[in-house]
Amino acid sequence: MKQKAYKFWFCTGSQDLYGEECLANVAEHSRIIVKALNESGVLPFEVVWKPTLITNELIRRTFNEANMDEECAGVITWMHTFSPAKSWILGLQEYRKPLLHLHTQFNQEIPYDTIDMDFMNENQSAHGDREYGHIFSRLDKNRKVIVGYWADPKVQEKIASWMRTAIGVIESSHVRIMRIADNMRNVAVTEGDKVEAQIRFGWEVDAYPVNEIAAEVEAVSQGAIDALVEEYYDKYEILLEGRDEAEFRRHVAVQAGIELGFEKFLTERDYHAIVTHFGDLGSLKQLPGLAIQRLMEKGYGFGGEGDWKTAGMVRVMKIMTQGMKDAKGTSFFEDYTYNLVPGKEGILQAHMLEVCPSVADGPISIKEQPLSMGDREDPARLVFTAKTGAGIATSLIDLGSRFRLIINEVDCKKTEKPMPKLPVATAFWTPQPNLETGAEAWILAGGAHHTAFSYDLTAEQMGDWAEAMGIEAVYIDRDTNIRRFKNELRWNSLYYR
Repeated sequence: MKQKAYKFWFCTGSQDLYGEECLANVAEHSRIIVKALNESGVLPFEVVWKPTLITNELIRRTFNEANMDEECAGVITWMHTFSPAKSWILGLQEYRKPLLHLHTQFNQEIPYDTIDMDFMNENQSAHGDREYGHIFSRLDKNRKVIVGYWADPKVQEKIASWMRTAIGVIESSHVRIMRIADNMRNVAVTEGDKVEAQIRFGWEVDAYPVNEIAAEVEAVSQGAIDALVEEYYDKYEILLEGRDEAEFRRHVAVQAGIELGFEKFLTERDYHAIVTHFGDLGSLKQLPGLAIQRLMEKGYGFGGEGDWKTAGMVRVMKIMTQGMKDAKGTSFFEDYTYNLVPGKEGILQAHMLEVCPSVADGPISIKEQPLSMGDREDPARLVFTAKTGAGIATSLIDLGSRFRLIINEVDCKKTEKPMPKLPVATAFWTPQPNLETGAEAWILAGGAHHTAFSYDLTAEQMGDWAEAMGIEAVYIDRDTNIRRFKNELRWNSLYYR
């Protein structure tokens, strides 16, 4: 996954009623803010200062230049003085990228001893930002509003968080998902309108016959396979558990061939996410397990049983966390089974094989065990337990008339006891506010059994992404109350229909 050198433009609004000296101060103040933001070490991307925006023509031209600049991932706007909002209408109507309305002011404290009307006129963000905010509401345009002093680390962290959401919005339009075969037969929640997904999210979702990809796997050289197997053996713990070593290695080599063949196919055709289906493996000798886990770790999205919506979300969320310091990981997961013991409630998360090792806590092992589905030889897979801590589980569903993103804050824990006979990677979490309410709300909202999960993103970030995409977002968190949640779903059905 290549890191792109995205930048964010900083545009300051004003007008010419107060003279050239005032405009010079406005420009200097905005330069100081941009310099401080870039030197803070908090923001993941560079902020670029732009000349003060006053006229309709300059505002419109600047926003259209931002649209065309491939490095520009969004615009941060701030009204230093009063800025008549009618001047912004055409520019905002034509602007197509994420926008942050930073409601701040240059001075943190009122200069009580020296304040006069000149100071008041020059430093009236409380006035100018309200005028500016009004036109967004009148135009019904999406934007993020952050309020606070620009030098406050908490405000800077909020800006940094929004930047990652903005990258998710920009990169979503580049996501291309490769479907191997189709969805699992008779399953409803993994289906969806691929045309509407391209309209809403920009995702291209294409299907390929499994044997076309299998041919790429069969063409991988033995030397390349052997080299990758050696990498596996160096990096992971090998758990033979009584199996013949030569046979074990041969099965691992099958996954190495799948990883190399799949990655070549994906790279040459510029795909960023992949779905497989255990019921349609063609000439593949094993269900892709270890191979898919490694591809996910490299940044590819994945969804099981043809679930392209989850594959797309995993890819978007991996992009949003790219380069994040001390990231704990993002992965595809599936709700499997409950622990209903009072005080120890939770959901065991896993999948047949495909959990991303980026979420692993501790050693990662390679195991080979029979798989009842797929009618193939025993697949090699990476086995580990996931980290503890807070995370979010998301589910993008198609309700027929619209998409809905369900966002559940969860608390990841260790299971009470080891599970020596379970040969898959696992996580264990309790949904907020508790298992009973969280699960009921998830089911009421129509959430899938598959999730795109991350330790590193917040519910706010994913909700902002959904809002930017023009789709419904519902939150399940510590404040969830079932009676209010049902009403929220009813109200949303009216708004989004």
